[in-house]
Amino acid sequence: MRHSLDIRCLWYVALAAMLTVGCATTRTTAGGKVGVEREQTMLVSSAEVNRAAAKAYQETLREAQGKNVLNRDLRQVARVRQIAVRLIPATAVFRSDAPSWRWEVNVISSRELNAWCMPGGKVAVYTGLIEQLQLTDDELAAVMAHEIAHALREHGREKAGQAAGVSAAAAIGGALLGAYFGVDAGLGQSMVGTVGDFAFMRPNSRQMEQEADRIGVELAARGGYDPSAAVTLWEKMGRTVSGQPPQWLSTHPSHESRIADLRVYAERVQPLFVGARASP
Repeated sequence: MRHSLDIRCLWYVALAAMLTVGCATTRTTAGGKVGVEREQTMLVSSAEVNRAAAKAYQETLREAQGKNVLNRDLRQVARVRQIAVRLIPATAVFRSDAPSWRWEVNVISSRELNAWCMPGGKVAVYTGLIEQLQLTDDELAAVMAHEIAHALREHGREKAGQAAGVSAAAAIGGALLGAYFGVDAGLGQSMVGTVGDFAFMRPNSRQMEQEADRIGVELAARGGYDPSAAVTLWEKMGRTVSGQPPQWLSTHPSHESRIADLRVYAERVQPLFVGARASP
């Protein structure tokens, strides 16, 4: 019996070693004027994530079309797509391959205050965000640039890898606890998963948001949109969203700290906005 446990544990140790070897740090984007330089650990291929994103995006569009909420207001769609046309070329500053992604930009009629950009440049903006917050073009560009920044940094791919790593660690830890100490494997997985969530996943999520904020103001500025609009956007959000949890328990920065950071970086890229507006 002890021999079989040793073999099992050796297998889990080998699995952990393979996971460690598979960890490759990479720099997905250039730093730009805002200086986002963090190296990222990726456990999942970009091709795999992009395929999944493209499939999910098409399913979302089909569902929206079935409910007759896809691109209903042609003027609103034209407005959103025109902003995207100005933002997408600016992505080359951070990634030379990004302008040639298969970009798609659509508008979904919903009261939800939401917008997102899936990996590979699949964008959706919800009418509730535009209408309820009465966004100016500069503020709408701030939202879209922020979401595009997540795609440029491949945060979705990074989070997928983190989830895979935490799951593998939970499986390994749970099995080892069960093998050596008689602890239920499910309990071990729960323990490891909870620790991973608070010690790893949540702080990184706030970091990702900050990176997207900083890259977003530079994208907006280079596209000819006032980067300080990101500040007024979040001031509007702060008046709309109540009951926000304490920052250390949240996956997003607090409104106050976010606005303070955005003020600094919007000022840093203001000359880029002035230059873009002066260009033909």
